Amino acid sequence: MILSRRLLVFPSLFALLALCAAGASAQARGKLAEDELINISVFKAVSPSTVHITTVAAQRNLFTLDVTQVPQGTGTGFMWDERGHIVTNFHVLQGASGARVTLSDQSEWQASLVGVFPDRDLAVLRISAPKEKLKPIALGTSKDLQVGQRVYAIGNPFGLDQTLTTGIVSALNREIQSVTQRTIRGMIQTDAAINPGNSGGPLLDSSGRLIGVNTAIYSPSGASAGIGFAIPVDEVNRVVPRLIRDGKFLRPTLGIQSAPPQLHAALRLPKGLAVIGVIKGSPAEAAGIVPFRRGPKGEVIAGDLIVAFAGKPVATLDEMLDELERHQPGDTVSLTLQRAGKALELKLRLGQSQ
Repeated sequence: MILSRRLLVFPSLFALLALCAAGASAQARGKLAEDELINISVFKAVSPSTVHITTVAAQRNLFTLDVTQVPQGTGTGFMWDERGHIVTNFHVLQGASGARVTLSDQSEWQASLVGVFPDRDLAVLRISAPKEKLKPIALGTSKDLQVGQRVYAIGNPFGLDQTLTTGIVSALNREIQSVTQRTIRGMIQTDAAINPGNSGGPLLDSSGRLIGVNTAIYSPSGASAGIGFAIPVDEVNRVVPRLIRDGKFLRPTLGIQSAPPQLHAALRLPKGLAVIGVIKGSPAEAAGIVPFRRGPKGEVIAGDLIVAFAGKPVATLDEMLDELERHQPGDTVSLTLQRAGKALELKLRLGQSQ
């Protein structure tokens, strides 16, 4: 009786050991959720258009006096067209003497600088890679964005290339300061994780279209805190073609000097841009704009106050520059003035900045 019980126990033990050695069997999963499929398709579509940028700085050896290139920082960019133009942030390249671009296939290319516009924190590079390696990003629009819609960011945070993060449009029409202290208006706020190294990378909608350029984060620690900002694509599409064409952003001019805020306040002027100087031979002189000036006894003689440019109200020099940047040299625009307490509208042709 005892012998038969042992024979029954041993086979059961051997079966258990065999099962443990084989491991548990994996269960087949169901289909991917719809949002997962969208995430995957966006990454696959845009990853080849996203690049890793490594900036370098020149360093001289104190003993041999040889100049070498040493790594300075990293950032992100994206393919603009099939000619090898790459868009990124100006601050990614600021202070660098050169840049290298790594594509999604890990091939590396030396980049040349095409143009920069620090006031909008935008820059354009170019690489001479074969056409089959150049996949331009699909452009969307930013004028119809809505708070709450899903967005995607692809970049190289902390040097980790081809990283996808997701989030939503948290707010619209935010304002941040550029490296030149000019205000960049209309910024997109997102909670998609943006960290150092993401700068210059694309912000995308659920169709994989470019809707912004990831530019800044709001974080005391320097890491993502759920508040990131992107330059809207409509602004990018206004600036980048002009950088490619001219090598710089040529802002048209009126040919005026405006009063500083302190003088404007001291004179207790209404909202507008007080003209205190008109440049000889400028569009402003040709249009007959009259500046504020000093009288023979030192009194202030009132001149023209610009209150609207091309039909849009302007109250500061920053706002005037924003409106000027939306036009080309040679454009004819309307200027609404306040002269001696009366409204006056002039037409003038914008000049070329030097």
